[in-house]
Amino acid sequence: MASGNHLIVAAIDFGTTYSGYAFSFLHEYEKDPTKCSTFTWTAGSGGLQSLKTSSCVLFDKYGNFHKCGFEAEDKYSELALDDEHHDWMFFKRFKMNLYKQIGIRRDFKLEADNGKQMDAMKVFSEVIKHLKNHLVDKCKSQQTSLDIEDILFVITVPAIWTDPAKQFMREAAEMAGIGKDQLIISLEPEAASLFCKHVPIEKMTGSEKGFNVFSSGSTYIVLDAGGGTIDITVHQVQHNGSLKEIHKANGGDWGGIKVDEAFRELLQDIVGKKVMDEFCKEHKYDMLELFRDFEVKKRTITPDSEEKITFKVPISLNETFKASKKCDIKDALKKNSKYKTEVSWMGDKLRMSANIAKGLFANSVNHIVDRLKRLAQIPAVNKATYILMVGGYSESPMLRNAITRAFKNKKVVVPNEAGLSVLKGAVIFGHDPITIEYRVSKYTYGIATMIPFDEDKHDLSRRIETSTGDVLCNGVFDKHVEINKQIKVGVPQIDREYVVTEPDQTRITFKVYISKHPDPMFIDEDEGDSDDSEIDWFDEENECICLGELGIDVPGWGLERLATVSMTFSNTELRVEARNENGENTEASFDLLN
Repeated sequence: MASGNHLIVAAIDFGTTYSGYAFSFLHEYEKDPTKCSTFTWTAGSGGLQSLKTSSCVLFDKYGNFHKCGFEAEDKYSELALDDEHHDWMFFKRFKMNLYKQIGIRRDFKLEADNGKQMDAMKVFSEVIKHLKNHLVDKCKSQQTSLDIEDILFVITVPAIWTDPAKQFMREAAEMAGIGKDQLIISLEPEAASLFCKHVPIEKMTGSEKGFNVFSSGSTYIVLDAGGGTIDITVHQVQHNGSLKEIHKANGGDWGGIKVDEAFRELLQDIVGKKVMDEFCKEHKYDMLELFRDFEVKKRTITPDSEEKITFKVPISLNETFKASKKCDIKDALKKNSKYKTEVSWMGDKLRMSANIAKGLFANSVNHIVDRLKRLAQIPAVNKATYILMVGGYSESPMLRNAITRAFKNKKVVVPNEAGLSVLKGAVIFGHDPITIEYRVSKYTYGIATMIPFDEDKHDLSRRIETSTGDVLCNGVFDKHVEINKQIKVGVPQIDREYVVTEPDQTRITFKVYISKHPDPMFIDEDEGDSDDSEIDWFDEENECICLGELGIDVPGWGLERLATVSMTFSNTELRVEARNENGENTEASFDLLN
């Protein structure tokens, strides 16, 4: 199925560290699905060019959007040089807030670099709007008569995100001016998998003649390693070429920024927390250049490195240290038993041994390998022949080597454009979304409802009586789909009838719950031990979490009115449809952000 009446599919990959866009016209997709137009962004210093720009945004002192990406970084650091940055709000690497938030609200705040707060929805939407406007201008440069209505937009999100996080991203995109019917959400590892499916074998590092990751019946692990999150899914190729997920999405926050954090911790260990904090606060321009240089240099660190690695470090860091400690960093290092033979400091150069440099990757890489090993103990995962590595962090030789060494019984395959695989795959997904045929439910989904009270089964505390005299049991978990079950994409998982309980009731509302247990009875009851250890943010005292609310309109009057509800949990977003007792469609929607 192509993208309907849309002439163009445009994907926006909103990443933790870098963001970008790609698009293709329908006629281009039909000739070569992997052919997409992109844009090359350049950092102000000229030292870094990328097909993605930095995921940051700058607002002026009045809260108005000013700049985005590398331009925002450059402007903010220039303001800091003139000591004029204090009232400006600069946000960077804020996407992880959606991963870390358990109960995401529409009005939650983000904290800027200067400690001021702003609505997260505004921050996210302004970044999306900037990328959207930029790509629309790029599209129009190729076809001047183009209208924005001709474009189908695809926003990518991690597969391990919660449903409220996906809804938050959708609403931010709609606030950015993307029409509701022009927008679809794509899961990042699925998008990358679709891209790789169309890439010739000779453009896949690790592929061998006679072996094809995407041959019928093949099972493979997708390791989507980004800057913030690591997404792990397991796909199987069906006879018709479509993909079936055979184990639910997994992962954690062990992406490439963990390497950056380790580098900062190393510097802090050398100069002290007080000096490092003061340097980052008072010398923002220099701090930006320091980490930009590290971003370029860390890509050259390999497992076989034996020679020392040299990093350029601003003189201002040594000056800050000297003002505090009354000596140079160079002299202090000579007295440091931990680093004196491993690290040296000369002028604006920091030289460290290969072992220290490679050690910066240890925390991140070890977490990823450990999680993969745990997953490999599951039969459905262990039978996978290949590990398909995608995402920008997969381009790191350190991560690739660690995966290859840890899984010698599997073939590790990396596309030449690993860093663009999600972005270009999202374009393909927009043109042909039905390529994903089955997904695995990450949770047990259900709603809070009431059933006739049975004094032999139900605790008296759950007994309620309606105005019409009906005696009901409250707080029942009405299961709609079970955790770990394979569910067909686009097909409602259940049809259920719900009736009004009061004659003047015009809307039925339910709380939507998720659980890591296969068959919870009540929404507020601990169901005991679970066989699933991957959901680590559930409260042990209450194994069901309220995801949000489902609302269904039931116009009219009387107790005979009902709604037949169809819920779909297999799409990238939750979907609900409802019909009244006459078979007519009635309004129904999820709200997961209240």
